[in-house]
Amino acid sequence: MQPNICMASIAPSLFSPEGAVGIIFLVTVAMVVVGAVIATSAKRLVRAVAGLALCFTGVAGIYFFLFSSFLAMMQMLIYVGAVSILIAMAIMLAEPEEKDILGMKGSIFAGPLGMFTGFTVFIGLAVLGYKTGWGCSSNSTVTDIKHMGHLLLTSYSMVFELISIVLLISIIGALVLARKGRN
Repeated sequence: MQPNICMASIAPSLFSPEGAVGIIFLVTVAMVVVGAVIATSAKRLVRAVAGLALCFTGVAGIYFFLFSSFLAMMQMLIYVGAVSILIAMAIMLAEPEEKDILGMKGSIFAGPLGMFTGFTVFIGLAVLGYKTGWGCSSNSTVTDIKHMGHLLLTSYSMVFELISIVLLISIIGALVLARKGRN
């Protein structure tokens, strides 16, 4: 009888398929981080929305790596395809203001407090990830769309409704931003 060996314990070569998958995963994580940095630090709103769309695309890639291709597809359709485009449309329809709102100075404590909070969350998640016993996945994913649709409308109906509420809020936000319009 063979012992149950987890494939994660074997270090793959960089030029093997597993090594390439690891590099693609790191590129996906970099997309999330770079997109989030662009979205939070861009001076122009259009660039911030582009960073947000990049971050959402990276999150969809991470869902794909978690063997949830349906959730990755929904992430692309709902957040990248709908929410990001809706925000971009609202920005384009809104009347430009004379003063630069994003360049306004905040409190002197905002930067250090944000850095401290981010560092604390990072350390907490790193300790949690280190102390958690991670087992190998059995790759038992649901690939039948009919079964997934049944689960979405029965067991996971709250998630389905929350997605519709997110879309409704983004539509209302776009309408509020574009209320005045351009002359």
